[in-house]
Amino acid sequence: MKAKTVKGNVTWRTKKFALPSVIFICIFFFLGGFFGSSLFSHSQNYQDDLYGARARLLESTTAETENHLLPAGESGDDSITSIPFQVLSWRPRALYFPKFATAEQCESIIDTAKSGLKPSSLALREGETEENTKGIRTSSGVFLSAYEDKTGTLDVIEEKIARATMIPRNHGEAFNILRYEIGQKYNSHYDAFNPAEYGPQKSQRLASFLLYLTDVEEGGETMFPFEGGQNMDGSYGYEECTGLRVRPRQGDGLLFYSLFHNGTIDPTSLHGSCPVIKGEKWVATKWIRDQELND
Repeated sequence: MKAKTVKGNVTWRTKKFALPSVIFICIFFFLGGFFGSSLFSHSQNYQDDLYGARARLLESTTAETENHLLPAGESGDDSITSIPFQVLSWRPRALYFPKFATAEQCESIIDTAKSGLKPSSLALREGETEENTKGIRTSSGVFLSAYEDKTGTLDVIEEKIARATMIPRNHGEAFNILRYEIGQKYNSHYDAFNPAEYGPQKSQRLASFLLYLTDVEEGGETMFPFEGGQNMDGSYGYEECTGLRVRPRQGDGLLFYSLFHNGTIDPTSLHGSCPVIKGEKWVATKWIRDQELND
């Protein structure tokens, strides 16, 4: 009987101990789940807010910023200008501007330039003649200033180039409107003039802006054979179409710098125009000087 009584007491105590334990465990997991869910929800909301803020910053509109504009000086603007671009290279410094001009603007420039086209010429170095440099540049072209274009298209483009480059308009030469037909090209060259080869310069070509006026079905790329320091071992022959190549697309712009900040020529700014294989290439080139041009 004693053994039975003890057994009964043990069983009762076990049940008595088990009930509070179960309740405690349930409460523990409930509270753990509640606080865990809250923390996760808070973390998720924080991330949503963070990414949302980033998205809002990336999608900033004029409406969000117009109340934060600063008063402009006499020559400044009271609005924000956005001109999208892509960095193509740091050696040389080359930037790509998609849809810089409309198709209508491009066609207007071509129509204005067509009647004045002549074979393109070269700036000759000592010892060079038109005869022994024949074949280096085979395009045809014409120089047009913005004020000569009665349609006003070049005036709009020139103003936009000044905003994109942050170099005043009076530093730019007249537009050189060029046409490349099948087989025509321009061997690799520098836009800046080395004084050792061309003599002392009153000013120097700091940068070049190319506005592609047509698509080209095949060929006609603008090439940078020394991009990133490649092909600079002395074996490059200035005719091979290699290195970084930019395919012409109507309305797109290409900006590259010929000079370093100290005024010396960037050797990687060597560039050329690959032969047109199929189609026709039209491009408007704006050479920009490091000083104002008076004429």
